[in-house]
Amino acid sequence: MSSLLSARGEPATVLITGGAGFVGGFLCRELARQGCTVHLVDNLARGCRDRFLDDLLSEGNVELLECDLTASDALADLGDGYSHVFHLAAILGVQNVLDRPYATLLTNVRLLEAAIEFSRRQRDLARLVFTSTSEVYGGSLLHLDLPVPTPEHVPIALPDLSLPRTSYMLSKLYGEAMVRHAGIPFTILRPHNIYGPRMGMAHVIPQLLEKAHRLRSGEALEVFSVHHRRSFCFIDDAIEMMVRAAGNSSCEGEVLNLGTEGPEISIGELAGLILRTVGRDAGIDARPATPGSPARRCPDMSRMAERTGYRSRISLEEGCRRTWDWYRETVFTEQQAENAR
Repeated sequence: MSSLLSARGEPATVLITGGAGFVGGFLCRELARQGCTVHLVDNLARGCRDRFLDDLLSEGNVELLECDLTASDALADLGDGYSHVFHLAAILGVQNVLDRPYATLLTNVRLLEAAIEFSRRQRDLARLVFTSTSEVYGGSLLHLDLPVPTPEHVPIALPDLSLPRTSYMLSKLYGEAMVRHAGIPFTILRPHNIYGPRMGMAHVIPQLLEKAHRLRSGEALEVFSVHHRRSFCFIDDAIEMMVRAAGNSSCEGEVLNLGTEGPEISIGELAGLILRTVGRDAGIDARPATPGSPARRCPDMSRMAERTGYRSRISLEEGCRRTWDWYRETVFTEQQAENAR
């Protein structure tokens, strides 16, 4: 793992907004292992003080500030000695966005504004890393001849603004423009289907794992959007790329895809892999495509590889096994296992 250092060559002092979440938690764990001082900002609206977070906070170099980042004084007590700021906090998740499109637009912009203003106060900021989204390519997929795998330089087209799901993409695209014009060193990342332990249940891989886990004898696995195609990136690979991008001068001022270029597989093929991983001999009950879900999504990772020297190394088979092991031991109960037999 590439180490993250301050301008003086010392372990970095880092702020991670949304730091108690899935990606933020694993990023914190890696940076803490490197000896960085890591401060997490999170309102815990989408999570809780679980064992993973408590283990992080037991380290002497990790602290949690539980607060509403949109409050004017949220970060007032923090100093000006941070070398890196990772901004991950956002309203996200398809159902959250569909239910609260206006709040998604307004809150995500306000959260980023707070992160930018905090970054501007730092006396020796090396980088603000902003996590955008792969959904910025959604309109281009609809209206243009979008190449897949998709490089970062393709023209960005807008989907129908009246669709609630568009609000998330718009908040992130507007955020990219904010970061570009903020007058601070930055890197913009566009994550693509990152998965792994402790990611909650609002993602296709843990959802399929749970369905497969609960299958009774003779039942088929219900799968939506079976013909849609994706590539998936295990969390360890994503964290390696994030840390390298944050510490590499060639990534300053760049927009970089964050993900795995291949293999690109169908959701139906993924479901078959999940069944084998869980140890279920079952067929697939193909259901309709999820509304608003793109038929293909796969990033071109050439630019990230050129600038960081890294491409994903963990296979989908291994990543799914690691994810299954964690959910089986941490989330799924023995009673559920008995009912599935």
